[in-house]
Amino acid sequence: MVQETRTTCPYCGVGCGVLVRVDDDGRTTVKGDPDHPANFGRLCSKGSALVETLGDDGRIHHPEIGGRQAGWDEALDIVAGTFKETIAEHGPEAVAFYLSGQLLTEDYYVANKLMKGFIGAANIDTNSRLCMASSVAGHRRAFGSDTVPGNYEDIELADLVVIVGSNMAWCHPVLYQRLAAAKAARPEMSVVVIDPRRTATSDIADLHLSIRADGDVALFNGLMAHLHAAGHVDRPFITEHTEGFTAALGEARRLGPHELSAVTGLTQAEIAAFYERFAATEKVVTLFSQGVNQSSSGSDKVNAIINCHLITGRIGRPGMGPLSLTGQPNAMGGREVGGLANMLAAHMNLDDAADRDRVGRFWAAPDIAERPGLKAVDLFDAVADGRVKALWIMATNPVVSMPEADRVRAAIAACPFVVVSDIQRDTDTARLAHVLLPSLGWSEKSGTVTNSERRISRQRAFRMGPGEARADWWQFAEVGRRMGFGDAFAYAGPHQIFAEHAGLSGFENAGRRDFDISAHAGIDAAGYERLQPFQWPQPAGTPPETSRFFADGRFYHTDGRARFVAAKGETERRTNWGFPFVLNTGRVRDHWHTMTRTGKSPRLSAHLAEPFAEIHPADARACGIDDADLVEVENELGARVIVRALLTDRQARCNLFVPMHWTGETSALARVNALFPGRVDAVSGQPALKHTAVRLRRHDSETHGFLVSEKKPEGVGTDYWALARTDHGWRLELAGSPPAEGWEGWLRRVAGLPAEADVIGYHERAGTRMAAFTGTRLHAALYVGKGPVAVSRAWAADQLGQSFTDPHRRADVVAGRPGKGGTDKGAIVCACAAVGINDIRAAIASGCQSVDAVGEATAAGTNCGSCRPEIRRILEGMMLQAAE
Repeated sequence: MVQETRTTCPYCGVGCGVLVRVDDDGRTTVKGDPDHPANFGRLCSKGSALVETLGDDGRIHHPEIGGRQAGWDEALDIVAGTFKETIAEHGPEAVAFYLSGQLLTEDYYVANKLMKGFIGAANIDTNSRLCMASSVAGHRRAFGSDTVPGNYEDIELADLVVIVGSNMAWCHPVLYQRLAAAKAARPEMSVVVIDPRRTATSDIADLHLSIRADGDVALFNGLMAHLHAAGHVDRPFITEHTEGFTAALGEARRLGPHELSAVTGLTQAEIAAFYERFAATEKVVTLFSQGVNQSSSGSDKVNAIINCHLITGRIGRPGMGPLSLTGQPNAMGGREVGGLANMLAAHMNLDDAADRDRVGRFWAAPDIAERPGLKAVDLFDAVADGRVKALWIMATNPVVSMPEADRVRAAIAACPFVVVSDIQRDTDTARLAHVLLPSLGWSEKSGTVTNSERRISRQRAFRMGPGEARADWWQFAEVGRRMGFGDAFAYAGPHQIFAEHAGLSGFENAGRRDFDISAHAGIDAAGYERLQPFQWPQPAGTPPETSRFFADGRFYHTDGRARFVAAKGETERRTNWGFPFVLNTGRVRDHWHTMTRTGKSPRLSAHLAEPFAEIHPADARACGIDDADLVEVENELGARVIVRALLTDRQARCNLFVPMHWTGETSALARVNALFPGRVDAVSGQPALKHTAVRLRRHDSETHGFLVSEKKPEGVGTDYWALARTDHGWRLELAGSPPAEGWEGWLRRVAGLPAEADVIGYHERAGTRMAAFTGTRLHAALYVGKGPVAVSRAWAADQLGQSFTDPHRRADVVAGRPGKGGTDKGAIVCACAAVGINDIRAAIASGCQSVDAVGEATAAGTNCGSCRPEIRRILEGMMLQAAE
């Protein structure tokens, strides 16, 4: 019997609906849900490859205590008992939870109820602190609540879309394609992209502003002053519905034109062009994401943006308003249940005595937390100095993702008691656990998530978890029961948790709080299974409907008025003569966070298979760096990474970009967050992960190499290595000193070759090339040279799993390129359709003169579309060459 399941993608905050089909033979396929209002059937490259990430390899199958397999009862008894002993001896604040936007709302709810209501402390924070906390703070300061005013359809209804600090084309591809389609249908629509880098998103822009790091507050303050001076002010709205206008305007006027240009790094003409577009257009949507949030002035950036919408009254109506693009799949759901250390469930405030009393009564909580807990950076500082003695980390990898990542690793390693709940056993963080608990992953767990437009969707299970893996909410509930709080955690399933969450949202609300889904407070298991995507609020007795906030001028401060905030921002120059580069980090198109999921997909690793630094060619020349060289990026404290140089004039001068995804599992030295200090926004506590001073130099290696292997390479032992999956094995880039055992000995050991394997090849002054066969089977191939080796990498990887009876084909493998009549698609450009650069060049050479024509010929760019900017650059480059 064919099984079809409607669920939700586990990646970014777009919240795309997914249809999963499991055939009678067990074959699983995924496609976008055409009925889901977030994506209408579209999926990005990551969503399209979800099936490839479902393998059980590397999964934790059973609880482990000190590295030995254990049963759930023993493991949970130790966790509950150690927590109780720690609290009895040191108080409740000696215990902390660190959670993740990968959790479902039900998981988050139970964790927060346990910590804040029953343990009696608020030391529970989440990696959402690293991505969305400044948006939360900005919303609460302006609106009196963490309310996202608008909807996705506003992007399509706007006449001007301003994108700030977001590479939508790569990080929110489905939303970007909705925008691109709207602009194609209405060419008069204008798009402004504000980003130091000219990213793939900039390809749709009518105006790209390469702003200096942390110049955003100054830019939007200047915009507010310009709107006032030019008379584009909604006086009735300001008078009737806001407070704080005079002070905010005074701060906005502080910088004159020359100072504004100096702080932003933009010319006065560029600034004027942006201001005039904004002033002249009523329907304006401002989209912002991590480039705004991940800053020591992130909250002020958010409020500077909101101020410009408040001064014009452009908020809450179709096609206008500020819209925060959430980073993680359920960062929004976590916020709804009080997932951050300074919040309570149902958008209530931990520092409000009435809200504490209300939640405490609803939960029948014996000891509700009385003050905010430690935010992420402070929490790990407390682990480091011994204030936190028992730590539970769930569904996240702070040893990679936190700033000062090396210090965080040392802190966790020294903590007396560490529990880690995850799906993978060998993450950098899981290796440090005293108790390791196996969690369910996407495809196995059931619950809800909320996307960036406040839309709650079901995530449904369609297969069993491996071994004894269990739901995250169940783990928290079981520990709560074993700590003596049984009745409060006696949930029969996630539907009961959701019903309680919905009930709390409407408890003593009567419209005073923005978050209200009490229409679902009586939901049962059958109703929960049928639950369709809906947007909050949905109070009891109301039907689901698309909604916006604030068009009526009613906000959630006690006086019902919004607040202008005097946004001060920063003018600090963090670089200096010794460390002249600004380091920025973020995501790439086809990977997600620390690659515990996307790293399993060969397709997703094919586009960018190793860590890199984007460098402007002029900066590279000044440092003696060529394209594809290895480079060291080092901060003032001596922390460093070694990555591949990627030279591009899309990068701003004196700026570097290094992605966040590579870990100790996938690289030798590329955990880039180790280079960022624990500098945080004073209001939100969000770390600044877009702006720190570093220096750059070429990394000299005696040899460079490339390996393909059917077995996972082990014990590489070189200064630099980067590991990625292929369809039939693994690929490895490496550099360092030649091994003492010789390259053949190294190959036999690292690739785990059988003793009978026959190694053929050659060694000469220019380098070594060899391949290992047993019969007709290729086990591995190694290519070594004095510089980055010239090998058809995608082709070489494709040879694994093939049969070799012809000696000429074996010689082709040793040579590292196809022989006569062979084909090489080259580096992958389109991950969705596995289309390489050589395929695209061939299509262009055959007469394709547009991106759409290339798509028709090759299928590249026809699914999520996030590779279309790269296809356009290849096309333009070839046409330019042809014209010369």
